[in-house]
Formats: sequence, C-alpha cells, structure tokens
Amino acid sequence: MNDQIPILTGAQKRVLKSRAQLLEAVIRIGQGGVTAAVLKSLDSALTQHELVKVRFADFKKERKTLAVQLAEATSSALIQQVGNVVVFFRARIA
Repeated sequence: MNDQIPILTGAQKRVLKSRAQLLEAVIRIGQGGVTAAVLKSLDSALTQHELVKVRFADFKKERKTLAVQLAEATSSALIQQVGNVVVFFRARIA
C-alpha cells in the first residue's frame, strides 16, 4: 500500500464527486465489520479503479470513524459520505 494520502483541492473533489454519482458500491461493510479481507478488497479496487464506493450495510453509526480509518489504512482520500455510502479515491501510480 502507498504511504502517501492524496491531498485534493475543492475543485478536484467536486469532479470526483460527480464521477462517483454514476458508480455502484463495489464493497459492502456487513456484519463482519472492517476485516483484513475488506481492507484488501478496498486496496485492490482502488488500484484498479481509483474511485471506489463503499456501502455500510451494518455499523452505520460507526461509519464516520470507520471511513476515516479505511482511508488511512489504504492511503486514500475520503471524498464523500452520503447516508451509508462512502467514496474513496487513490490515484494510480504511473
């Protein structure tokens, strides 16, 4: 995993938020919570797609703190939290 969390401008975040509206959630946080498998799946999805939506099926009250932890663990930027959906971004390394 990359150690550097991307720093984005407001304009860049707006563009990413608009792109994220068209995406489906590819990862669900269920009864098992944030496990090593979830982290690995999110890291893999970020590597492939850069912009990833995650849906919280459970742990809805903890989603704000868990979203920050997921962003830190995957060295990604937390772009948006709407309801039980969170959007992460990590640029591909050239």
